[in-house]
Amino acid sequence: RCFYDQKILQKTFGQWKEWTVCRERKLGLRAESHYRHFLCSLVFRAWRAYACQQQGKRSRLCVAESHAKKQKLLRTWQCWLVYVDVQRTKHGLQAVALAFRERSCLRVSWAVWRRQHYQKHTGRKMNILALQHWAQSLQFRAWLQWRELYFYSQSEKQNETRAVTHHRHWELRRCLGAWLGYLSLHRVKKHQNELAQELHRSQMLRRCFSNWQLLLECRRRIDAHQKDSEKQAALRAVFAHWKHYTLCVEESQQCELAEEHYRLHLLVLQKFWNRWKSRL
Repeated sequence: RCFYDQKILQKTFGQWKEWTVCRERKLGLRAESHYRHFLCSLVFRAWRAYACQQQGKRSRLCVAESHAKKQKLLRTWQCWLVYVDVQRTKHGLQAVALAFRERSCLRVSWAVWRRQHYQKHTGRKMNILALQHWAQSLQFRAWLQWRELYFYSQSEKQNETRAVTHHRHWELRRCLGAWLGYLSLHRVKKHQNELAQELHRSQMLRRCFSNWQLLLECRRRIDAHQKDSEKQAALRAVFAHWKHYTLCVEESQQCELAEEHYRLHLLVLQKFWNRWKSRL
């Protein structure tokens, strides 16, 4: 029976162990799927933030390009207005020169023509210089804008690299913390399983001992009941034998009393018979 109880304990413990191992595997698979889902959500958030940042950059670049185009158009419009004013002044001067030539003589007209020619030549030079200055100013402004954009892109790249390194360090710290938590949880689970095994063994031993005590008590009760029943059967047999004996004794006594009564009755009858015969 002890060997049978041990085999039952071993089988139940093996089944319980297989059940706990399957449960731990299921919990591990759930944890892995949750961890993958969490990593995917983090990657999706980072990608969304990066996309929003790129979209903001594109929008800022579009605004900067539109602003640059507007500035270029404004500068060209101002230069064109200056040029129109210069042309108007030139046309006015030409009209004044023609009127003066008509009113003055050839010498004055020659001097005027020379002056006008000099003014035209100087105006052309001034126009060329103005165009060169305008082109240089545009180049300088474009170079300044390119420099600002370059420094801004470099700072953005540095910020991105810092953000990536910070994200990696944070991920490593989080993974390390999760791993340490998993180790502590695994140790706690192992200790709990060992305590559960010891508790299960002690409970099984207590149950087996209590069952054994109950069986022993039942056997004792059965033995006592059998002994009591045997005693009662023996007593019944003795009582039956005594009853039979008493009945036999009573019957013999009754027979003896009946015989004595009959003898006495016969004696009386004989006495009365003798008396009747004597009287007769």
